[in-house]
Amino acid sequence: MGSILVTGSSRGIGAAIRKQLESRGQLVIGHGSADHDAQTIGADFTEPQAPAMLWQEALKRSAGEIDVLVNNAGLFDPNPIDRSDIEWLDAWEDTMRINLTSAAQLSRFAVRHWQERGVEGRIVHVASRAGHRGDSPAHWHYAAAKGGMLAMHKTIARQYAKDGIVSFAITPGFTDTAMAGDYLASRGGPGLLADIPLGRVAEPEEIATIAVFCALDAPASMTGATIDANGASYVR
Repeated sequence: MGSILVTGSSRGIGAAIRKQLESRGQLVIGHGSADHDAQTIGADFTEPQAPAMLWQEALKRSAGEIDVLVNNAGLFDPNPIDRSDIEWLDAWEDTMRINLTSAAQLSRFAVRHWQERGVEGRIVHVASRAGHRGDSPAHWHYAAAKGGMLAMHKTIARQYAKDGIVSFAITPGFTDTAMAGDYLASRGGPGLLADIPLGRVAEPEEIATIAVFCALDAPASMTGATIDANGASYVR
């Protein structure tokens, strides 16, 4: 049996994805910024070589067969435009590396892995509503990274379907995770809910349910699809 590599699996949406996949009997290789247990590989995605190290270690732990990649790792730190030039650029580049570049590197490794083995494969990208509608003035970098992830996802879906390699993207709105908590408070907390017709933010388990469906159950004809989960705060 192959395995599923889930980045950012130590908390929030990633932890919920891992839990649901394991409840389905799947072998999950997790990832965090540091090692947490025997099935979680520590890798700091601000380092250019970290995704390659993670991929190689995941292959070792899965007997050389990875069937599904879930690109979930993310950074959501504010980056006000009145910072110094170097501070603003450093924050921009860290967010791009963690949210987009690492996902691109891992997706490339996965596509080549499946092509070389002559097998089918699946990639699930956890993007964001921000990739469609933008974000706050302090989060240009986050919105740009998630928009880039959506463009990458569509390209992978269109170019590799012939090889049996499929790609899905999920675009959550606000989700009740540690990553989003400070932002929710800074934007008014309960007042923010006025923009969400559902009247609440999403739970990590809801996003995980979609990700697990894409990883295991979604028909191949769905490749290229982007699934919104934002309480109707952004419809298209």
